Amino acid sequence: MRSTARGWAISVVLAALTVGAAAAPAPAQTGARVARIGVLSPFIGPDSVFFETLRRRLGELGYVEGRNAAFVFRAAEDFDHLQTHAREMVRLNVDVIVTAGPLGVRAARAATSTIPIVMGNVGDAVSQGFVASLARPGGNVTGLSSLNTELSAKRLGLLKEALPGLTRVAVLREAIGDAGPLRATEAAARTLGLTLAVFQVRSADELPSAFAAIATERVGALEILPGSMFVSQLGRIVELAATARVPAVYPDARFVKAGGFMSYGPDIAAQYDRAAQYVDRILRGARPGDLPVEEPTALTLAVNLPTARALGMTVPQSVLVRADEIVR
Repeated sequence: MRSTARGWAISVVLAALTVGAAAAPAPAQTGARVARIGVLSPFIGPDSVFFETLRRRLGELGYVEGRNAAFVFRAAEDFDHLQTHAREMVRLNVDVIVTAGPLGVRAARAATSTIPIVMGNVGDAVSQGFVASLARPGGNVTGLSSLNTELSAKRLGLLKEALPGLTRVAVLREAIGDAGPLRATEAAARTLGLTLAVFQVRSADELPSAFAAIATERVGALEILPGSMFVSQLGRIVELAATARVPAVYPDARFVKAGGFMSYGPDIAAQYDRAAQYVDRILRGARPGDLPVEEPTALTLAVNLPTARALGMTVPQSVLVRADEIVR
């Protein structure tokens, strides 16, 4: 097995996006109780449905911005700036912080041990030390865990099934992401008789160089491991994979709808919807440590047939009959 790490320049793409003023706005109705909701986003690109889904669902639950709810929204890709934003939320005395991805959760936990933190989507919450257990998380953190470790291994098996002659696969991961999915993918590769070439990136600026290197490796396919930065760069990654002419499997169906070949994973928007319900329960008095962490109960296999045809592939019927979504 070969692990490849290129010495690409390390530069962090940062965006700090603010909804409203630095402090939460005053209530529109005198005496109304305003829920101050901090949204700490590791996604800065236009493809993220994180804040959009949270705000919509919270509105359906009765939290109306400017009347009885105020959002403090901050976004960044790197840990240092996420932590700075989390500390700001603590100073603003928000009632709850909702975030996603390991960097977002770590930043929020580093800033406070008392303000409730809701994970909108994270990998194995227990192995990363975010909660004591799924059933009884304890502390001030709860929310949604997305089975990233197990699903990363499953995605490699799906690539092998879709490409029976496959022998060599590139794996792209965020260098500072959860190591669990990579370990599981490496174990699955040994079982499947596949050789992996692992590429790591620290910023979005490194993606073109990474794909250029992947194109020289003579791999038959690519697996994109879960990562917040990859979601922010969703469209760009799909385009780079198409240019490199490598069939790729992705963490969720958003990539396939954007033109990626195949994906297997949970409905991420549904998880953010559920995160809003955690926020509601906490604002109504529930303690985060008493709310069990949820894992997805439904997983979606998606396939993009036009992309497969463009790559000269014929998708086996055994894959198509199990697909939940097919882009034709």
